[in-house]
Amino acid sequence: MRRSRDRTVDKRRRSRDKNRSQRSEHGLEHSRHNSTNPTAARQFGPPQSRQVKQLLEGIGTPGAQTFKPDPFQLEALAALEFEDVLVTAPTGSGKTWIAREEIRRLLDAGRRAWYTTPLKALTNSKYQEFTEEFGSDRVGILTGDRKDNSDAPLLVGTTEIYRNQLFDSLRGGSDVNADLVVLDEAHYLADEDRGHVWEEAIILTPPRIRLLLLSATIGNANEFAAWIEEVRGVRCGVVTRPGARPVPLRAAMLLPDKRLLPLLTESGKLNPELARMGQQAGEE
Repeated sequence: MRRSRDRTVDKRRRSRDKNRSQRSEHGLEHSRHNSTNPTAARQFGPPQSRQVKQLLEGIGTPGAQTFKPDPFQLEALAALEFEDVLVTAPTGSGKTWIAREEIRRLLDAGRRAWYTTPLKALTNSKYQEFTEEFGSDRVGILTGDRKDNSDAPLLVGTTEIYRNQLFDSLRGGSDVNADLVVLDEAHYLADEDRGHVWEEAIILTPPRIRLLLLSATIGNANEFAAWIEEVRGVRCGVVTRPGARPVPLRAAMLLPDKRLLPLLTESGKLNPELARMGQQAGEE
C-alpha cells in the first residue's frame, strides 16, 4: 500500500512539473511574440517614439525671468493717455498686461474701471486673476449668475452685463461710473448672434470714458478703428504686434489605445499614420 501511494505521489509530481514547464515555455514564447508584435506590445503600454519625445520636449514651468515689456505694450499704454486704443496681437503675447497696467494706474489714482469678456468662464478667470493682483476689496464681479462687491473700483463682467448697465444709466439719466472700459475679445463685434451687444456697448459708452479693445483675430483693424471714431467722436489708435504667437502650439492626437501621435510632421504636413487611419475609417 505504501509503495502504491509513493508511486501515485511521484506521478502527480511529474505531471505538475511538466505543466509548470509548459506554462513557462508558453510565457516565454508569449513574451517573445509581444516584443516583436507592436499591437500586442501596446497592450502593455505604448512606447515613446522619437516624435513624441520631440513633441513633449521642453514643456513645463519656465524658469524665473526678468520681465521686459514689448514695444507694442508700451506704445499702447502711452496712447491710452490721449485716445481709445485697439490692440491686435497674437494669443499669449501680453495684451492683458496692457489692461492690467492701465487698471493699476487708475486704481492707484482713486479712479475706476470695467473689464468685460464674452464668457462667464473667462470672466471668473479674470476676476480671480485681478483679485490676486489688486486685492479682493478692490475687485467685484457681475455676471448673470454672480454679483459680488458690485461697488468695487474694478468691476469684471460679461459684455452683456456692461451693456445692460449702460441701458440702465440712460433710463435713469445717470452715467456709468468708470474711467476705463476694457473690451476683451473685441472681435465678437462681428459675431452674427451677439455682435450687436459689442456694437451697443461701444456706441453707448460716454466719450469721456476711455476704451481699450483687445483681440487676436481682427484682420481689418484700421477699418474697425475708423468706425469707432465715427460713432464715438473720439480718436481710436491702432497698436499691432505682427508675427506668430510667442508661445507656439503643439498639436497631437490621443488615440483610443493610449498612444499620443503628433498631428504634424517636422515639415508641417499631416502625420502619415493619422492620414492612413483617416483613410481607413473613410473606407469603412
